[in-house]
Parts: sequence; C-alpha cells; structure tokens
Amino acid sequence: MKTTFTVKTHKRSEMLDITSELRDIVARSGIKNGACLVYCPHTTAGITINENADPDVVHDLLTIMDTMVPWQNGYAHAEGNSAAHAKSSLMGCSAWVIIDEGQLVLGTWQSVFFCEFDGPRSRKVHVRVI
Repeated sequence: MKTTFTVKTHKRSEMLDITSELRDIVARSGIKNGACLVYCPHTTAGITINENADPDVVHDLLTIMDTMVPWQNGYAHAEGNSAAHAKSSLMGCSAWVIIDEGQLVLGTWQSVFFCEFDGPRSRKVHVRVI
C-alpha cells in the first residue's frame, strides 16, 4: 500500500513529528507484520528518527545542522539555498520502520520527523507499507 500526505511547514528550518500520521496509515493498511518506508521527494528536506520526549533535542539538532552548514557561506548555487540541499543530504530522505502486530516498532523516546530546511513550504511525504 502506498499513500501520500502533505506537511505544511512554518519556518526555514524545523522538525515536525509525523509519527501519528504514520501510525494511522499503518492501521489503515491492515498489515500486521512488515515494514513502513517513509520517503521525502524534496531536495531541501529530509526524514529522520530521533527523540521526541525532550524538545531540546530537536532544537539542538537544528542548531548543530546550522553550525555544520551555515546558511551563508559563499555557495555557488544560484537559488541561494545550497545549505538546505546539503542538510537534506546529511539527514537523508527516507527511513524504514518495522511493523510488528500492526504497530510501528519505535523506541520509547523515538518519533519519526519530517525535517524542513528551506521553508516555509507545503511538502509531500510518501509512505509505502509492505
């Protein structure tokens, strides 16, 4: 089963928890044991799994990305968003999550995040449940 949903972002850089949307998709799929592929088809955004219990973790991750890849750094790309492209490549555009007994297998503190690096925008997330 493949489905697509839209994520609306509100800042240049932010990480939005999309775990509840994924849980709903898995439940609707009827698949009890398998895997869920989450894919971002954008070159200035990404997908990651990380802690969602403490909001400081997301803040720190975005700060680390800004330190590693500053927005202004003499980049040649004419659109002016080279930093967002680099952050997308560093973060990655997809994640796999195991499905067991109809549930996503995530750690106690883990969530799946959509990572925006060139917002605000309206973005697509593709999900394949197998």
